Amino acid sequence: MKIDRRFTRLALGSAALALAAAAPAQNANFVPKRASAYSEVTKWPDFSGVWSPDWSQLFGPGGRAGPAKLTPEAQAKLDAYNAAKKQGEHQQSQAANCLPNGMPQIMRQPYPIEFLYSPGRVTIFIESYSQVRRIYLNAQFPKDPENLFNGNSIGHWEGDTLVVDTIGFTPESVISDGVPHNDKMRIQERIHKVSPTRLVIDTTITDPGVLAAPYTYSQAFDKKPGWQIREYVCEENDRDSADAEGRAHLDLGLDQNNSEDPFGPPPADDKSQAPKGK
Repeated sequence: MKIDRRFTRLALGSAALALAAAAPAQNANFVPKRASAYSEVTKWPDFSGVWSPDWSQLFGPGGRAGPAKLTPEAQAKLDAYNAAKKQGEHQQSQAANCLPNGMPQIMRQPYPIEFLYSPGRVTIFIESYSQVRRIYLNAQFPKDPENLFNGNSIGHWEGDTLVVDTIGFTPESVISDGVPHNDKMRIQERIHKVSPTRLVIDTTITDPGVLAAPYTYSQAFDKKPGWQIREYVCEENDRDSADAEGRAHLDLGLDQNNSEDPFGPPPADDKSQAPKGK
C-alpha cells in the first residue's frame, strides 16, 4: 500500500510537538550544570570585597618580615649586593622599569587586593601592576609548569582556610631584595579571616640551596567597603626608571629644546650674572 508522504510528515511533526510539550514535565527538577557549580561556590568562606594591607606590617617598626636565614652561598650573594648598593647600585629594582614584582613580593605591596570566586577557582586581583593570581582548587600542578612571575597555584579549603601551594617562578622575581630564588622555590599560603573585617595570609617559603630554613611571615588585610580596584598602568607617565645595575634614572622630560617645559629654559651660563665675591 502506498503511503502519502504528506501524512507521514504531519504525523512526525505532531509527535515532535508532543515530545516538546512533555519535556518541561519530565525535567521539572533539572538544574543547569553552571548553576550547580556556582551553588558549591556559595558554600565557601566569604573573602569577597576589597582588602587593603595593614601598612604598619609593611613599613612600621617591628612590623616587617624579619630577614630570612640563608645558606652560605646565598648570604655571600646578599653581601655582594649590599656592598654594591653602597656604591650606588641596586637603588631600585626592575619594577621601576614596569616589570611586576612577582611572587612573593607582589603580595606585600602597599596596594589593595580583591578575591573573585568561580567554580573550581579563586582569583586574586592585585592593584599593583594590575596583576592577577589564579588558584585552581583541588587540582594538580602541570607536569612541566611554565616559569611565571606569579607562579602556578593550586589550592584547597581546610575549613575556613584557603590553603595555596605555588611553584614555577621566573628568575626575574626574588624572595627579597638581594636574595634571588632558584628553581626549587615553593610558596605555601594559608588565607583566613580572623574577624569579619580582617584577613590574614600566613606565608611559608622553602627553597633548598637558598634558604637554610623555611621563611615564614604573616600579612594582615583590612576590608574596605566601597573601595574598588583601580587601574594601574605603570608605563603611563613613567619617569622613575632604573638601569641594569639598579641605578635610579629620573626623567622629568626637561629637554632644553622643549619650549613646553613647565620650568622654562635652563639658566644661561653667564658669568656676568654671578654674584661678585668680596
